[in-house]
Amino acid sequence: MARTLSRVSRVSRTRLAVAAAVTAVLAVGAPAAYASLDTDTDTRANGTTGASGTTGTSGTTTTAHVSRGDAYTETRLLFGTERPDGGPDVTDKQFMKFIDDEVTPSFPDGLTVQDGRGQWRDSNGKIERERSYELILLYPTTQAHKRDALIEDIREDYVKEYAQDSVARLDDRVRVDF
Repeated sequence: MARTLSRVSRVSRTRLAVAAAVTAVLAVGAPAAYASLDTDTDTRANGTTGASGTTGTSGTTTTAHVSRGDAYTETRLLFGTERPDGGPDVTDKQFMKFIDDEVTPSFPDGLTVQDGRGQWRDSNGKIERERSYELILLYPTTQAHKRDALIEDIREDYVKEYAQDSVARLDDRVRVDF
């Protein structure tokens, strides 16, 4: 019995150690990825790194970290086409008119629309599948506060105009080089 408890205890300690190590790597690594978007240079304890690479105190240069492009925010909006009220699905022509009238004036520098197929669980627990659109917007991170209100207006306008429950939104910080 003692031998079995000892073995279970070792297995539990091993699992706990592995979980702690994974958590530590994720906790340290994730903020570092976003920190690199804030500036073109990043200071380390033994040297500096910039767009051309890392120069340590020993004078050697590596290209382990190369930053390209500028800090941008990428927003993806996911638009469904079926109407929960039972009305006719949103057509391609209607959606592109919505893009022309409601999105392009706020984002005249460019955007991307992709066709998709989506699914989600409705309030009754039923899996709903529908044709959808993904709108991708890129804009300088310095403009994120200003653009946020414009994006929220787009979402609200689509929900109202096409009797939708919602328009999903995903935001991410990225580097963009045109």
